[in-house]
Amino acid sequence: MLRIDRDTRDAIVEHARRDHPDEACGVVAGPEGSDRPERFVPMVNAAGSPTFYEFDSTDLLALYREMDERGEEPVVVYHSHTATEAYPSRTDVGLAQEPNAHYVLVGTRDCGNSPGPVEFRSYRIVDGEVTEEEVLVVPPREESRSQA
Repeated sequence: MLRIDRDTRDAIVEHARRDHPDEACGVVAGPEGSDRPERFVPMVNAAGSPTFYEFDSTDLLALYREMDERGEEPVVVYHSHTATEAYPSRTDVGLAQEPNAHYVLVGTRDCGNSPGPVEFRSYRIVDGEVTEEEVLVVPPREESRSQA
């Protein structure tokens, strides 16, 4: 099960809406081994495509170095599907290299850039096996609220 705070979930959805009709992508980092998504890191879709996403290799390397320095790992790897169901494609499955990560897909096909419902689904992808998991949206963390 993915436990994610409402503010982080909303930030992922907003990123997906903002980048529509292109796919959005990013990471939510958290302390190594914690399974707690805490630090939202929106990335640029280097492919600039409505049907494919690609992390910029320089940005991704910088992010992994930063996570190493902070004792973090990618807890959530997310991207959007702009015209299809929020389910991992064969390409998505092939790109899934983080066996401990939750792979979140946001479907914007029905709302695009506008307010309205989106699909927000999470999967575990290990050795090419896709397993959908429940998403539990929880109140914002105390630290997040005190910084606002």
